[in-house]
Parts: sequence; structure tokens; C-alpha cells
Amino acid sequence: MLPQKQHRFSVTDYYRMAESGVLSPDARVELLHGQIIDMSPIGPFHGSVTKQLNQLFAAAARGRWLLAVQDPLRLDDHSEPEPDLMLLQPVPDFYRQHHPRPEDVFLLIEISDTTLAADQEVKLPAYGQAGVVEVWIVNLIEERLEVYREPHFTGYGSKRVLGVGDQASPLAFPDVLVNVAELFHR
Repeated sequence: MLPQKQHRFSVTDYYRMAESGVLSPDARVELLHGQIIDMSPIGPFHGSVTKQLNQLFAAAARGRWLLAVQDPLRLDDHSEPEPDLMLLQPVPDFYRQHHPRPEDVFLLIEISDTTLAADQEVKLPAYGQAGVVEVWIVNLIEERLEVYREPHFTGYGSKRVLGVGDQASPLAFPDVLVNVAELFHR
């Protein structure tokens, strides 16, 4: 018996499916490793933390980065996930010609509750392999912030876990402080 082959969709295939109506305009999906993945609904706690970080980073930007909220990131020809937040290299056209790529990202943030295992075990290694320099996973379940740096071919070489009482700052912008306790205040 021959083993079954899986078809990997390319980013081009993915967009054609959307344009032709195979994927509905309101479908909450993303492409990762050639597979179309359903995205989980965003609960109130997840949404609140997203808005909180959005406000904090927007206020601190002063033209140093563009803030992207739940926008696509083109990792390669078979992956275009939609992270919760990204601090991006500013460009005059605001990425009008193409979605940001790993080299455009100062910081990528995933806010994780029901998606925690997938974010840690599937997305994180993909971000590291693609060369995203820094990823934060806001772990809503365990109320901690996981900071990943030093990307390489299997993921990240450096991991720091921060909890209540700690502060975090992006590697590229050490003057911007995030109070971890404030993220989990209910």
C-alpha cells in the first residue's frame, strides 16, 4: 500500500481560494506549512490583552515602528500566519505591495489561551526557522509572558519566562516597558 500524500497549499493557492470563493471572505483561517488552519474565536480576555498591548505600543511608537494587529506575515511560500501583534519596520507605503516578511519584524506577539499548544509547538518553531528575531507568547492560561530570542532552524535558542512582578521590553526598543502583572489583571 502506498502512503497517502498530503497536498501543501502555497500562498498563491491560498489567495486564489479566497478570490474564487472557496474560502469565504469572513473565514478566520491562516496558512501554516501549506495547511489551512481554522483560527479560534477571540474571547474577552484575549481581546482585552490585545487592545491593551495595542494601546501601549501605539503610544510608545513615535514613528519607530508600525503596529500591526492580526495582520498576515509572509514566512515563506507555504506559510502566512496572522499573529496577534507585530512591531514592524516602518516603510513609506505601509506594506501596500506585499505583506511583511520576517526581516521586517522587530517583535511578534501571540496571545494564547486555547491556542497555547499550537502557538508553542507549531507556530513558534516556524517563526524561528523563518528568522523572526523576537517572539512573545502571552500565556493567558498560566499568566506568564514567554520571551523567545535567538532564532535558528529548530526554533529559538533563548527563552525567558516572566511572571507577575517582572517587566519585559522588546530587544530592539529597551526603553519600552511592559508590566507583566498589568497584562493579567482582571
